[in-house]
Amino acid sequence: MSDSERMCPSPNPFISPASLQQGFADGLATLLDHHRSLGVYILVLANAACDQDLWASLSAPLAARHGELAGSITESLRRGLNLDEPDDDVLVFLKLNSIGLEHLGSIENRRAGPWDLMFNPIRALRPPRISGTSFAGLLRAFDPAGFHFNKPFLAREIFWQGEVAGKTARLLYNKFPFARLHGLLVPEPQREMPQFLTPELHGWAWDLCTQSGVPSLCLGYNSYGAGASVNHLHFQSFVPASLLPLQEACFAHNGGNEPYPLPCQRFTDSEAAWFELDRLHQNNTPYNLIYSRDCLHLIARVPQDNENLNAQSRGYGWSEMAGAVTLFSREAYEDLDAAGFERELASFAPAAWVARS
Repeated sequence: MSDSERMCPSPNPFISPASLQQGFADGLATLLDHHRSLGVYILVLANAACDQDLWASLSAPLAARHGELAGSITESLRRGLNLDEPDDDVLVFLKLNSIGLEHLGSIENRRAGPWDLMFNPIRALRPPRISGTSFAGLLRAFDPAGFHFNKPFLAREIFWQGEVAGKTARLLYNKFPFARLHGLLVPEPQREMPQFLTPELHGWAWDLCTQSGVPSLCLGYNSYGAGASVNHLHFQSFVPASLLPLQEACFAHNGGNEPYPLPCQRFTDSEAAWFELDRLHQNNTPYNLIYSRDCLHLIARVPQDNENLNAQSRGYGWSEMAGAVTLFSREAYEDLDAAGFERELASFAPAAWVARS
């Protein structure tokens, strides 16, 4: 049985919340049982740290695996042997080992005004890939030689693949998650489409959220220049335990009285949403999206290399634009207040924003 076959539970995990949650947990446990690689260990550790129940069930086997890996890697390095692991995974593990597994544990969350703050030191170890590159336009040709979701070594990280909302799709675990039940959803992966949204794929994402048996399912999307780290068309699936700050009724784009720190538009019609997305494409304006049932929140923004952004916020994507920020140091987590985060969000507002009438 191949890795991809072993990791593709049936039925479709989006048929119900219970199916998605149980399949997600079972898949992680199976991964840890069947694979000894660094990449699998890092993936299971990072996902377990995002969920207290997962951490309770997996922390002991994770600690045992960490000890085994530390011993074998140290011995190989001392003997000058080549490690049969991707360089990214080796570097992440060496950093984890330096920090010490006992100092990681599960992530922490708190509120600062209406905003969600998360302390997640493991997320800081994620390779930047293209999220740190300069912005040269929304469309960048797919590179078969670059990192993409058809790489053979990613087969073991597939949670499920099959047909959903009328298209074949592949759902992978997010190796460095920052949301509940966080996955990477790749429609028709063999087409090798770049991270550039089309009317077809916009409609598919809209229909998937509307038709899903998981009522609170959301899809996040980062355009190129807005935090996208892989140039292979994908969405980030997640199931929030409560509304994202962006979705709260108090904000003006949802009909409330409170202004949002930067321009946000809410659409309840798929075609109207596409007209605005097409306008952003024509103007080469980066953006972040949150799809939910019968709804899309859209934020147009400055590119990630804009001179007004600080080093931390250059990596901000859909989650931060939606008011949920991940912090990597305890000092930053404890010190950030609502006003400080609002100033950071406001720095993403395009100087020449022109809203549709």
